[in-house]
Amino acid sequence: MMRSVRGGYIPKGEGGFHIPSINRRIISFIMIAILILILLGTSFYQIETYELGIIKRFGRYERTTTPGLHWRIPFGIETLDKVVTEQVFKEEFGFQTVRSGIESEFANSKNPEESRILTGDLSIAVVEWVIHYKKADPVKYLFNVRNVEGTIRDVSESVMRLVVGDGSIDEVITKNRQEIALQVKEQMQAILDEYETGIKIMNVELTDVNPPEPVRPSFNEVNTARQEMQKMENEAWEAYNKVIPKAEGDAEKAIQEAEGYKLNRINRARGDAERFLAVWKEYNLTKDVTRRRLYLETLQEILPKVNKKFIVDDQQKGWLPIMRLQDIEGGKK
Repeated sequence: MMRSVRGGYIPKGEGGFHIPSINRRIISFIMIAILILILLGTSFYQIETYELGIIKRFGRYERTTTPGLHWRIPFGIETLDKVVTEQVFKEEFGFQTVRSGIESEFANSKNPEESRILTGDLSIAVVEWVIHYKKADPVKYLFNVRNVEGTIRDVSESVMRLVVGDGSIDEVITKNRQEIALQVKEQMQAILDEYETGIKIMNVELTDVNPPEPVRPSFNEVNTARQEMQKMENEAWEAYNKVIPKAEGDAEKAIQEAEGYKLNRINRARGDAERFLAVWKEYNLTKDVTRRRLYLETLQEILPKVNKKFIVDDQQKGWLPIMRLQDIEGGKK
């Protein structure tokens, strides 16, 4: 005998189970739907605009896909890795950004020793810096190096210690921060290219460089003294620039005047000598005429300066009647 159940019959006393045909169709439909969903889910994929897709077939690199909707062989035959290539990543050394924004919050690094670097003059500098980079080549990024981020940190710390170790504490803290950042960037890029990591270093920034906390007050006092010294040097140079150029100008002016006076005296002396020689030559040719001309020229030069003149005969014997002594005594001439 058989007893009735909803949707079918179960043989009585046999302990078996009979699935009705309608249930088998539903189960088959569900399994086919699940298979289709799995097929669609493992076949089609979407690549965003800021990333690239790396397709691996049985674990080996097959191709690179660009942003958009793509198809791949399903059921795990081809697998997908998405690599963000347009975003700039960063690694921080010596500190950690807790919350970024207009007023960012920072915390001490988990490994503070990474920021303590020995300088060339055997001093200790606490250097905090940031590395900005992009994953420029996703294939190299995925397949050539196991831990790229760890490699970036190790290379950055090694290069920073090398570059900072070439300078003094003053150069690192106050003078050559931009040069140090540029050297670190160039040397890091060369090493990462040699490792074929697919990483492009965008920027290296020294965010803070200070002496260790125990000696920071003394170091600040030294910097203050140096600033005062620099200020005094600038004031001295300012005074120098005010006084020295004026003194040099006055000296140059005096020299030029002396040179002019020298040339004038030399030219006048040469003119007088040439004039004397010319007169002497004329005198040798006609002595009487020249002597008379010189006599007349001398009188012509002297007589206009005399206030009172007496013209007398050369035969005159007595001078007193002519020259009145009271006029001479009164100062009249």
